[in-house]
Amino acid sequence: MTPAQGLWEQLADELEAADEAVSRSTMMGLPCLRVDGAFFASFDKRQEALIVKLAATNVAARVAEGRGQSFAPAGKVFKEWLALDGVDPDEWRAALHDALLFVRGD
Repeated sequence: MTPAQGLWEQLADELEAADEAVSRSTMMGLPCLRVDGAFFASFDKRQEALIVKLAATNVAARVAEGRGQSFAPAGKVFKEWLALDGVDPDEWRAALHDALLFVRGD
């Protein structure tokens, strides 16, 4: 298991333990997390990147700041999805928190 995969597993376990509405699933063949049935995060094994769902304006701002990249599998940009590469536990944890709040509508 790579460091990125290990961090994904650790953070997914933490979220599942902290919130019974959070569950694991798959999205486009990738491991993902859902809250109340809605996708909010995924892990891209090929790029070793955390993928999170955020408001399109938040994604654009983070990309402009160099804090992530647009998620664009097969060249199609998903405006509400941000890819975070690198293994930064604090950044990943914060992004997952933001994604969870966004999908919940908080």
